[in-house]
Amino acid sequence: MSTPTSSPDLTQRPPRSPRVRLGGYVLLPRILDKGRAALAGKLGAYRFSGVGMDRHFFNFVGLDYKSLQAELAKGSGDGELLEWINANAKQPRQPWEIAAWSSYHEQRTPDSDAETIGDFAESVGKFSKTREDIHTWFDLLDLDDHCTFGGKA
Repeated sequence: MSTPTSSPDLTQRPPRSPRVRLGGYVLLPRILDKGRAALAGKLGAYRFSGVGMDRHFFNFVGLDYKSLQAELAKGSGDGELLEWINANAKQPRQPWEIAAWSSYHEQRTPDSDAETIGDFAESVGKFSKTREDIHTWFDLLDLDDHCTFGGKA
């Protein structure tokens, strides 16, 4: 095992952007940050529970957050955790599947129904009434992270 990875303090800064990839997977570095912070009691307003946006990753690979949390508790680095995920995924994925899934999530918009679109617009409106460039769920997460930690929309 490598040197234990330090836990981010998500009361002081956001986790990595959902766009950052590990092994081709979007969301994964963010999930690892939140899992480590949860173990250290420094999760802040974030959630590490296999729900919300994170559920898409866990469903895609066929793992649950509790098994990942147990692995995180061992202090493994990102590379070791990726190896563990690939070895333990109930639905092993080929690189092309990971690339397609990640690309889809990077571009995913709230275009499913009027209620979801309204909720999305309301969420963006909490940060800015003038931003016209927030179209995807990842755009919203990045905006939320930026504004929550002192940035201006």
